[in-house]
Amino acid sequence: MATTDLIMTLGKVIIAAAWVDGKVTPDEINSLKDLTFRLPEMTAHQWAVLEMYMETPVGEAERARLVAELQQNIKSAADRQLVMKALNELVAADGEVTPEEQQVVREIEADIGSGAGVGGFSRFVNGLLAKRSQALDGAPNREEHFEDYIKNKVYYNLHQRLNLDDADLDIPDAELRKLCLAGGIMAQIARISQTITEAEFDVMVQALQSGWGLTPGEAAFVVEVAASDESRALDHLRLAREFVKVCTPDESTRFLDVLFAVAAADGEASSAEIEQIRKIAAELLLPNKVFIQAKKKIPRKNRQQ
Repeated sequence: MATTDLIMTLGKVIIAAAWVDGKVTPDEINSLKDLTFRLPEMTAHQWAVLEMYMETPVGEAERARLVAELQQNIKSAADRQLVMKALNELVAADGEVTPEEQQVVREIEADIGSGAGVGGFSRFVNGLLAKRSQALDGAPNREEHFEDYIKNKVYYNLHQRLNLDDADLDIPDAELRKLCLAGGIMAQIARISQTITEAEFDVMVQALQSGWGLTPGEAAFVVEVAASDESRALDHLRLAREFVKVCTPDESTRFLDVLFAVAAADGEASSAEIEQIRKIAAELLLPNKVFIQAKKKIPRKNRQQ
C-alpha cells in the first residue's frame, strides 16, 4: 500500500477514536486538526479530506471498519514501522513523552498485531487532545480577536498595533491575514541566529513587495509586526495549518524561495536554517523534492548543505 494511503487510513482511525464517546467539542476539533496535520507524507488534498471527516460523528460500525482496514493494510514490517513512527512523532510533538504515553503506544502496537479494537487508540487520542489543550491554555482571551490570537498571532498583533497607532493599511482583510501568516513563518527562519538582522528584515520586505505587490511601507509594517518581541511565542503549527488553508500549492511552493532568501540574506544559509525550512516545507504539505528544488536555487557556496 502507498505510504500516503496508509497514513491516510491511520488519520481516519485517529479521528474515529476521538468520536468514540459520540461528541467532540470545537476546541477538541481544533486540537484534533493539529494532531492529524502533523502526520507525515500528507498531501493537501488528503488533509482536506481528513478535515471534512472531523465535522460529523463516526459511528461504531464505521469505526470498526476503519480499524480493520488499518490492520489489513499493515502488510509488512516496514508498514508497521511507519505507523508506529507516526504515532511516536505525534506523542513527542508537544514536549516531553511521559511513561504513560509510552505505555499507550505499546498497547496500540499490540492491538494492531492482535486485531483488537479501537480502545488503545481512544486512550492515545484523548491524552494527546488534553495535552494539546493544556499547551494552549496560556493564550489570553481577548474577545473579538481571540480566534485570531490562537490561529494567527501575527494578525492579532497587527490589529493591536493598528488600534494603538491609529494606522491604516489599505489591504483586503483576507489578503492581510495571508501576509501575516507569511511574516510569522519567515520570522522563524530569521530568528534562528537569535537576532533579525537588517539584511534579513530587508529581504522579508522585498519578498512581500515582489510576491504580494505591497508598497514598501505596507511590507515594512507587516515585517515589523512579524519580527516583534510580541510574536516570539507563535504557535508554529497553527501558522502552517492556516497558511495551507489560504494558499494554493503553487503559492506555498514559491514561498519556499522566500524562506531560502531570508536564510541566505546574511551571505550563507546555515544548516539550522535549512533544516527549519525542511520542517516548514513538510508542515506546508509540500513533497521533499520541492524542498530540494528550492534549496538548489541557492548557490552551493552560499549554503552549508
